[in-house]
This record gives sequence, structure tokens and C-alpha cells, in this order.
Amino acid sequence: MHTVIRRAERQDYDAVERIMQQVQNLHVSLRPDIYRKADPVVGKAYFEQSADSGVWWVAETDGTVSGVMEIYRRKYDASVQTPRRTLFIASIAVEESLRSHGIGHALLKKAEELRDEAGMDGIELQVNARNTAARKLYESYGFRPESINMELIKEDPQ
Repeated sequence: MHTVIRRAERQDYDAVERIMQQVQNLHVSLRPDIYRKADPVVGKAYFEQSADSGVWWVAETDGTVSGVMEIYRRKYDASVQTPRRTLFIASIAVEESLRSHGIGHALLKKAEELRDEAGMDGIELQVNARNTAARKLYESYGFRPESINMELIKEDPQ
């Protein structure tokens, strides 16, 4: 298998949406109290506009889109924080049938390259605590917890 990471193009929309549907379905299965089925997961107009600006990247394996990454630049400059600029991975997903083949690592490597090219301080992302496969991928790549979101769910008074 040969994988190349490249900027997404408008014609990648259907493949990106297919992969994002797979991830949305995973999120729904992990947290049906928070996530719901959506069609589309990524609006076509939004994708086309943001793809043109370099927000979306795709992994292409043997000529087929096999993964996707949505990234943004963040700047922290509050009076109580040390100023820093980070690359934020809003979404990263790999085709279900191709997971555990290095595609996620290739996307993360591209994020590192983009961070370095822009002279940014780090890369951040969020992951569902119940998504153990994704957490394992990120930890194996060197990501460490920065903060932890906690929740107290209201009991259903039946």
C-alpha cells in the first residue's frame, strides 16, 4: 500500500463524507446521549469553501481517499496565559477497512510538518474518552492529555 497526504480538493467531497459518516456512526454508538445520525455530516458548501483554504487534507492510498483531516490554526494570547500558536485537528478519520495500516500516523505526520512550516508551538486535538482505538493511536504518536473534560449527567426522574 502506498499512501500520500495531500490537500483536499472539491471533488474529494463524496469520499470525505463517506469516511466522516463512518466516524459519526462510531460516535453515535459510543455516546448516543450526545451524538445523533446526521446526513450530511459535512455540508458540501462548507467543505468546498474550507477545502479551498487548506482546512481539509486527505490520505490517498493506492489512488483512493482513505483518510481525512480537518485542521485549524489557534492563537492563545489571553492575559493569564503564555502566548502560543497551535495547530488544532478538528477531525481526523480513516476508512474503517483500512484502519491500523499507518494512515492515521501519516496524517499526524503531515500535521507535524504543517506545524513546523508555520512555526507553531504544538498540535492539539480532542478525543472521545470511550474511543480507545483513537486514544491508543494518539498516545502511540506521542500525544499526552492536556486537560480532561468531565461531566455530571442529570439523572432521569422516572
